[in-house]
Amino acid sequence: MAVVSMKQLLEAGVHFGHTTKRWDPRMKPYIFTARNGIYIIDLKITAEKITEAYQAMLEIVQNGGQVLFVGTKKQAQEAVKEVAQKTGQFYVDERWLGGTLTNFKTIRKSIKRLKDLHKLEEDGIFEKLPKKEVLTILKERAKLEKNLSGIKEMQKVPEAIFIVDPRKELNAIREAKKLGIPVFGIVDTNCNPEEVDYVIPSNDDAIRAVKLIIDIMGNAIIEGQGGVVEHVEDEEDIDQSSVLEGEVVQKDRKDRRPQPRKKTKAPKSVVETTKEIKRDIPAESEPSKKEIPSIEEDLASKTVAELRALCKERGLSGYSRLKKAELIELLQNN
Repeated sequence: MAVVSMKQLLEAGVHFGHTTKRWDPRMKPYIFTARNGIYIIDLKITAEKITEAYQAMLEIVQNGGQVLFVGTKKQAQEAVKEVAQKTGQFYVDERWLGGTLTNFKTIRKSIKRLKDLHKLEEDGIFEKLPKKEVLTILKERAKLEKNLSGIKEMQKVPEAIFIVDPRKELNAIREAKKLGIPVFGIVDTNCNPEEVDYVIPSNDDAIRAVKLIIDIMGNAIIEGQGGVVEHVEDEEDIDQSSVLEGEVVQKDRKDRRPQPRKKTKAPKSVVETTKEIKRDIPAESEPSKKEIPSIEEDLASKTVAELRALCKERGLSGYSRLKKAELIELLQNN
């Protein structure tokens, strides 16, 4: 039995890295190839690293250890909160407060203050205070709640932390290193893998990819706590090159990265499509076919004003403050 299958990794878009212009050379051992200006992560290595991290996490929890999930980027916030709450662990999904690990005594004072403010309301003290003072207290409580809600029950520093994107969570990593706390992390092709003890090479910008890996680490915690989790059947090795053959790499729709512009080239004998599907290679005698632009490419060529106009025509709402990539995603999903 395995903890993850190649099929799951492919479907979640785990293999899509950053553009070849934005990479860290130290990630070279984890890269399979490059297609259309985008690095493709070696999923065989990713599967091995996930299994390695899974076993390490399981052992930490079996020995009574606690885990802190850190994911302050938009694509990770919901997943880290959901898994941490499900497994009885802790999380930081907003801003990493300096000293969360290295100055935990001070953080505990802030947590105590948060609990005291909640108690004021529970004891009916708010009813006896001036309205202006109550509003000031509520404002302070909301700020503390936003930053501390995921760790307010954490009585000591954790035995492990799991981070999404080392570049984004560098302060958390540095604090963990000072205390000798092992760091597990999702590491994309533009990150330094040497910052992380248990590297999981993966797309860190696609929500589906991030959620898949965090859920797997959640399973490790559940199993370490004595729970039962479902494993996938061992599968035959999948040739990643054959899966990518004749395809144009397309990022997950949840990915916010800008796509590289396509250069106009003479028609080829092999038709490349923007969807990840297999195509038969036409015989040499067949005339060349022109590339058929995808809906995504059509939308990408439009201005923000044009995209908002399309949203208005379709009767969509909530588009006025969205950025271009978010407008494209909204139009594609509706």
